[in-house]
Amino acid sequence: MKSFRRSIDRFCQKHRNFGVPRLMLYIVIATAIVFILGTLDLISVLMFRPDLILQGQVWRLITWIFIPLNLGGGFANMFFTAIALYFYYFIGSTLEREWGVPKFTIYYIFGILLHIIFGFIMYLAFGTIVYIVPMFLNLSMFFAFAALFPEFTVRLFLVLPIKIKWLALANAVLFLYEIIAGLIYASQLGEYFSALMPLIALLNFFLICGDELLIYLRPLKAKTSPRVINFKKAAKQAKRDLADKPYRHKCAVCGKTDVDYPNMDFRYCSQCDGYHCFCSEHINNHIHFK
Repeated sequence: MKSFRRSIDRFCQKHRNFGVPRLMLYIVIATAIVFILGTLDLISVLMFRPDLILQGQVWRLITWIFIPLNLGGGFANMFFTAIALYFYYFIGSTLEREWGVPKFTIYYIFGILLHIIFGFIMYLAFGTIVYIVPMFLNLSMFFAFAALFPEFTVRLFLVLPIKIKWLALANAVLFLYEIIAGLIYASQLGEYFSALMPLIALLNFFLICGDELLIYLRPLKAKTSPRVINFKKAAKQAKRDLADKPYRHKCAVCGKTDVDYPNMDFRYCSQCDGYHCFCSEHINNHIHFK
Protein backbone atom coordinates (compact mmCIF):
# COMPACT_ATOMS: atom_id res chain seq x y z
CA MET A 1 0.00 0.00 0.00
CA LYS A 2 2.92 2.30 0.66
CA SER A 3 4.04 2.09 -2.97
CA PHE A 4 0.45 2.77 -4.04
CA ARG A 5 0.36 5.96 -1.96
CA ARG A 6 3.75 7.00 -3.28
CA SER A 7 2.45 6.54 -6.83
CA ILE A 8 -0.51 8.78 -6.06
CA ASP A 9 1.78 11.45 -4.60
CA ARG A 10 4.03 11.35 -7.67
CA PHE A 11 1.01 11.57 -9.95
CA CYS A 12 -0.30 14.59 -8.04
CA GLN A 13 3.07 16.32 -8.23
CA LYS A 14 3.33 15.79 -12.00
CA HIS A 15 -0.31 16.63 -12.76
CA ARG A 16 -1.05 19.66 -10.64
CA ASN A 17 -4.00 20.68 -12.83
CA PHE A 18 -5.77 17.35 -12.39
CA GLY A 19 -8.98 17.25 -10.37
CA VAL A 20 -12.04 19.32 -9.61
CA PRO A 21 -11.36 22.46 -7.54
CA ARG A 22 -13.90 22.99 -4.73
CA LEU A 23 -15.27 19.50 -5.33
CA MET A 24 -16.87 19.25 -1.89
CA LEU A 25 -18.73 22.51 -2.43
CA TYR A 26 -20.43 21.11 -5.53
CA ILE A 27 -21.31 17.87 -3.75
CA VAL A 28 -22.78 19.74 -0.78
CA ILE A 29 -24.83 22.04 -3.04
CA ALA A 30 -26.19 19.09 -5.04
CA THR A 31 -27.04 17.23 -1.83
CA ALA A 32 -28.84 20.29 -0.44
CA ILE A 33 -30.89 20.57 -3.65
CA VAL A 34 -31.87 16.90 -3.43
CA PHE A 35 -32.84 17.41 0.21
CA ILE A 36 -35.02 20.42 -0.63
CA LEU A 37 -36.67 18.71 -3.58
CA GLY A 38 -36.46 15.28 -2.01
CA THR A 39 -39.32 12.86 -2.52
CA LEU A 40 -39.33 9.08 -2.45
CA ASP A 41 -39.83 9.08 -6.21
CA LEU A 42 -36.77 11.30 -6.74
CA ILE A 43 -34.60 9.21 -4.42
CA SER A 44 -35.67 6.02 -6.19
CA VAL A 45 -34.40 7.52 -9.45
CA LEU A 46 -31.05 8.56 -7.93
CA MET A 47 -30.17 5.57 -5.74
CA PHE A 48 -27.58 2.96 -6.68
CA ARG A 49 -29.19 -0.08 -8.35
CA PRO A 50 -26.81 -2.45 -10.20
CA ASP A 51 -29.68 -4.21 -11.95
CA LEU A 52 -31.03 -0.96 -13.40
CA ILE A 53 -27.55 0.33 -14.23
CA LEU A 54 -26.97 -2.77 -16.35
CA GLN A 55 -30.23 -1.93 -18.12
CA GLY A 56 -28.86 1.47 -19.17
CA GLN A 57 -29.58 3.81 -16.23
CA VAL A 58 -25.90 4.75 -15.93
CA TRP A 59 -26.55 8.01 -14.11
CA ARG A 60 -27.07 5.94 -10.95
CA LEU A 61 -23.30 5.36 -10.85
CA ILE A 62 -22.92 8.97 -9.71
CA THR A 63 -26.24 10.30 -8.42
CA TRP A 64 -26.25 8.16 -5.27
CA ILE A 65 -23.55 10.38 -3.76
CA PHE A 66 -26.06 13.28 -3.65
CA ILE A 67 -28.66 11.43 -1.57
CA PRO A 68 -28.90 13.02 1.91
CA LEU A 69 -29.07 10.87 5.01
CA ASN A 70 -32.46 12.29 6.05
CA LEU A 71 -35.44 13.55 4.11
CA GLY A 72 -38.47 15.53 5.17
CA GLY A 73 -39.30 19.10 6.05
CA GLY A 74 -39.20 18.78 9.82
CA PHE A 75 -36.99 21.18 11.75
CA ALA A 76 -34.85 18.37 13.18
CA ASN A 77 -34.11 16.92 9.72
CA MET A 78 -33.32 20.34 8.31
CA PHE A 79 -31.06 21.23 11.24
CA PHE A 80 -29.04 18.01 11.30
CA THR A 81 -28.73 17.95 7.51
CA ALA A 82 -27.45 21.53 7.52
CA ILE A 83 -24.91 20.70 10.26
CA ALA A 84 -23.74 17.58 8.41
CA LEU A 85 -23.34 19.41 5.10
CA TYR A 86 -21.45 22.23 6.80
CA PHE A 87 -18.98 19.77 8.34
CA TYR A 88 -18.60 17.89 5.06
CA TYR A 89 -17.78 21.13 3.27
CA PHE A 90 -15.46 22.43 6.00
CA ILE A 91 -13.45 19.24 6.29
CA GLY A 92 -13.45 18.51 2.56
CA SER A 93 -12.27 22.01 1.64
CA THR A 94 -9.58 21.90 4.35
CA LEU A 95 -8.27 18.57 3.09
CA GLU A 96 -8.28 19.93 -0.46
CA ARG A 97 -6.25 22.92 0.69
CA GLU A 98 -3.83 20.72 2.66
CA TRP A 99 -3.36 17.96 0.08
CA GLY A 100 -4.03 19.91 -3.07
CA VAL A 101 -6.86 19.49 -5.57
CA PRO A 102 -5.42 16.39 -7.32
CA LYS A 103 -5.06 14.23 -4.20
CA PHE A 104 -8.42 15.20 -2.71
CA THR A 105 -10.16 14.51 -6.03
CA ILE A 106 -8.45 11.11 -6.23
CA TYR A 107 -9.48 10.35 -2.64
CA TYR A 108 -13.15 11.04 -3.28
CA ILE A 109 -13.36 9.46 -6.73
CA PHE A 110 -11.49 6.36 -5.57
CA GLY A 111 -13.93 6.03 -2.67
CA ILE A 112 -16.84 6.23 -5.11
CA LEU A 113 -15.28 3.54 -7.31
CA LEU A 114 -14.71 1.20 -4.35
CA HIS A 115 -18.36 1.53 -3.32
CA ILE A 116 -19.53 0.88 -6.89
CA ILE A 117 -17.32 -2.21 -7.20
CA PHE A 118 -18.60 -3.47 -3.85
CA GLY A 119 -22.21 -2.96 -4.93
CA PHE A 120 -21.72 -4.85 -8.19
CA ILE A 121 -19.92 -7.72 -6.43
CA MET A 122 -22.81 -8.08 -4.00
CA TYR A 123 -25.31 -8.11 -6.86
CA LEU A 124 -23.45 -10.40 -9.27
CA ALA A 125 -22.18 -12.85 -6.63
CA PHE A 126 -25.15 -13.02 -4.26
CA GLY A 127 -28.03 -11.31 -6.03
CA THR A 128 -28.12 -8.77 -3.19
CA ILE A 129 -28.91 -5.14 -4.00
CA VAL A 130 -27.00 -3.04 -1.49
CA TYR A 131 -28.42 0.38 -0.64
CA ILE A 132 -25.18 2.34 -0.91
CA VAL A 133 -25.17 5.75 0.77
CA PRO A 134 -22.41 8.40 0.75
CA MET A 135 -22.47 8.76 4.53
CA PHE A 136 -19.51 6.49 5.25
CA LEU A 137 -17.42 7.97 2.43
CA ASN A 138 -18.04 11.48 3.76
CA LEU A 139 -17.46 10.47 7.37
CA SER A 140 -14.15 8.86 6.42
CA MET A 141 -12.85 12.37 5.77
CA PHE A 142 -13.02 12.96 9.53
CA PHE A 143 -10.34 10.30 10.03
CA ALA A 144 -8.05 12.01 7.52
CA PHE A 145 -8.69 15.42 9.09
CA ALA A 146 -8.09 14.05 12.60
CA ALA A 147 -4.80 12.45 11.53
CA LEU A 148 -3.62 15.79 10.16
CA PHE A 149 -5.06 18.12 12.83
CA PRO A 150 -5.91 16.02 15.91
CA GLU A 151 -6.04 18.99 18.28
CA PHE A 152 -8.25 21.15 16.07
CA THR A 153 -11.36 22.26 17.96
CA VAL A 154 -14.79 22.56 16.40
CA ARG A 155 -18.11 23.54 17.94
CA LEU A 156 -20.50 20.62 17.90
CA PHE A 157 -23.99 21.84 16.97
CA LEU A 158 -22.33 25.29 16.79
CA VAL A 159 -22.14 25.36 20.62
CA LEU A 160 -20.13 22.56 22.27
CA PRO A 161 -16.34 22.81 21.71
CA ILE A 162 -14.78 19.43 20.96
CA LYS A 163 -11.48 18.32 19.46
CA ILE A 164 -11.64 16.69 16.08
CA LYS A 165 -9.84 13.57 17.30
CA TRP A 166 -12.79 12.82 19.60
CA LEU A 167 -15.21 13.24 16.69
CA ALA A 168 -13.08 10.77 14.72
CA LEU A 169 -13.30 8.35 17.65
CA ALA A 170 -17.08 8.76 17.69
CA ASN A 171 -17.08 8.03 13.95
CA ALA A 172 -15.09 4.85 14.58
CA VAL A 173 -17.71 3.76 17.14
CA LEU A 174 -20.48 4.51 14.63
CA PHE A 175 -18.73 2.45 11.95
CA LEU A 176 -18.32 -0.45 14.39
CA TYR A 177 -21.96 -0.22 15.46
CA GLU A 178 -23.21 -0.28 11.86
CA ILE A 179 -21.11 -3.35 11.11
CA ILE A 180 -22.21 -5.25 14.23
CA ALA A 181 -25.88 -4.32 13.78
CA GLY A 182 -25.76 -5.41 10.15
CA LEU A 183 -24.23 -8.76 11.07
CA ILE A 184 -26.78 -9.36 13.83
CA TYR A 185 -29.80 -8.73 11.62
CA ALA A 186 -28.42 -10.45 8.52
CA SER A 187 -30.24 -13.60 7.47
CA GLN A 188 -28.59 -14.43 4.15
CA LEU A 189 -24.98 -14.77 3.03
CA GLY A 190 -25.18 -11.67 0.87
CA GLU A 191 -26.54 -9.63 3.78
CA TYR A 192 -23.58 -10.66 5.95
CA PHE A 193 -21.18 -9.28 3.35
CA SER A 194 -23.36 -6.19 2.89
CA ALA A 195 -22.96 -5.44 6.61
CA LEU A 196 -19.27 -4.85 5.93
CA MET A 197 -19.95 -1.86 3.67
CA PRO A 198 -18.52 0.67 6.20
CA LEU A 199 -15.18 -1.07 5.76
CA ILE A 200 -15.10 0.10 2.13
CA ALA A 201 -14.81 3.73 3.25
CA LEU A 202 -12.12 2.73 5.75
CA LEU A 203 -10.25 0.86 3.01
CA ASN A 204 -10.27 4.04 0.93
CA PHE A 205 -8.92 5.99 3.89
CA PHE A 206 -6.07 3.53 4.54
CA LEU A 207 -5.15 3.25 0.85
CA ILE A 208 -4.97 6.99 0.25
CA CYS A 209 -4.23 8.42 3.71
CA GLY A 210 -2.29 5.68 5.46
CA ASP A 211 0.82 7.84 5.64
CA GLU A 212 -1.00 10.56 7.56
CA LEU A 213 -2.26 8.02 10.07
CA LEU A 214 1.15 6.38 10.52
CA ILE A 215 2.88 9.74 10.94
CA TYR A 216 0.41 10.57 13.70
CA LEU A 217 0.53 7.19 15.48
CA ARG A 218 4.26 6.53 15.45
CA PRO A 219 5.31 9.69 17.32
CA LEU A 220 2.72 8.96 20.01
CA LYS A 221 5.12 6.39 21.37
CA ALA A 222 7.87 9.01 21.48
CA LYS A 223 5.47 11.60 22.94
CA THR A 224 6.06 14.01 20.10
CA SER A 225 3.56 16.86 19.86
CA PRO A 226 1.14 16.98 16.89
CA ARG A 227 2.58 20.39 15.94
CA VAL A 228 6.04 18.82 15.47
CA ILE A 229 4.49 15.90 13.59
CA ASN A 230 2.72 18.21 11.16
CA PHE A 231 5.82 20.34 10.71
CA LYS A 232 8.05 17.36 9.88
CA LYS A 233 5.47 15.93 7.48
CA ALA A 234 5.05 19.27 5.73
CA ALA A 235 8.82 19.77 5.53
CA LYS A 236 9.22 16.38 3.84
CA GLN A 237 6.48 17.26 1.39
CA ALA A 238 8.22 20.57 0.68
CA LYS A 239 11.42 18.68 -0.15
CA ARG A 240 9.53 16.39 -2.51
CA ASP A 241 7.98 19.43 -4.19
CA LEU A 242 11.41 21.01 -4.51
CA ALA A 243 12.76 17.89 -6.24
CA ASP A 244 9.88 18.00 -8.72
CA LYS A 245 10.10 21.73 -9.44
CA PRO A 246 13.03 23.86 -8.25
CA TYR A 247 11.16 26.50 -6.31
CA ARG A 248 11.89 27.41 -2.70
CA HIS A 249 8.60 28.95 -1.66
CA LYS A 250 4.99 28.19 -2.56
CA CYS A 251 1.88 29.94 -1.21
CA ALA A 252 -0.42 27.49 0.60
CA VAL A 253 -3.48 29.49 -0.50
CA CYS A 254 -3.04 30.45 -4.16
CA GLY A 255 -0.12 28.19 -5.16
CA LYS A 256 2.15 31.00 -6.39
CA THR A 257 5.88 30.18 -6.25
CA ASP A 258 9.04 32.24 -6.21
CA VAL A 259 9.88 30.75 -9.63
CA ASP A 260 6.66 32.02 -11.20
CA TYR A 261 6.75 35.33 -9.29
CA PRO A 262 10.43 36.09 -8.56
CA ASN A 263 9.71 39.62 -7.28
CA MET A 264 7.09 38.56 -4.74
CA ASP A 265 7.85 38.22 -1.04
CA PHE A 266 7.04 34.92 0.69
CA ARG A 267 6.71 34.42 4.45
CA TYR A 268 6.01 31.54 6.85
CA CYS A 269 3.19 31.93 9.36
CA SER A 270 4.21 31.30 12.97
CA GLN A 271 0.59 30.88 14.07
CA CYS A 272 -0.09 27.91 11.77
CA ASP A 273 0.60 24.32 12.73
CA GLY A 274 3.13 22.87 10.32
CA TYR A 275 5.37 24.32 7.65
CA HIS A 276 3.14 26.66 5.66
CA CYS A 277 4.34 29.40 3.34
CA PHE A 278 2.26 32.33 2.10
CA CYS A 279 2.74 35.03 -0.49
CA SER A 280 2.56 38.71 0.40
CA GLU A 281 -1.12 38.78 -0.58
CA HIS A 282 -2.11 36.01 1.84
CA ILE A 283 0.36 36.15 4.73
CA ASN A 284 -2.09 38.33 6.65
CA ASN A 285 -5.20 37.02 4.93
CA HIS A 286 -5.61 33.28 5.44
CA ILE A 287 -7.19 30.72 7.74
CA HIS A 288 -4.61 29.42 10.16
CA PHE A 289 -3.78 25.71 9.98
CA LYS A 290 -4.52 24.20 13.39
